[in-house]
Amino acid sequence: MIRTILLLTASNIFMTFAWYGNLKNTSLPLWKAVLISWGIALFEYMLMVPANRLGYVNGFNGFQLKITQEIITLVVFAVFAVLYLKEPFHWKYLVSFVLILGAVYFAFKK
Repeated sequence: MIRTILLLTASNIFMTFAWYGNLKNTSLPLWKAVLISWGIALFEYMLMVPANRLGYVNGFNGFQLKITQEIITLVVFAVFAVLYLKEPFHWKYLVSFVLILGAVYFAFKK
């Protein structure tokens, strides 16, 4: 289970940079940004596919994998937005995350 979460976290770091890393340099032509993003996303896929396979064979169902991945995505993005994009973290984002955590609770409830 921990290996699945670590792989999902690493893949989300790559994907966050692939999708949002170009926002710091908007002078870069869009076609170059897309090609660079595709290159970065390759590494995301190289981690995401094994993470999902490993999680699935070790007891996660598809819904649980997706919800886990979304929570990791939000945490990774929050850190990225604050540290890399230098955007403020408002209280309303924290409330939103807590509500999403409620969804995780229900997804994993037996």
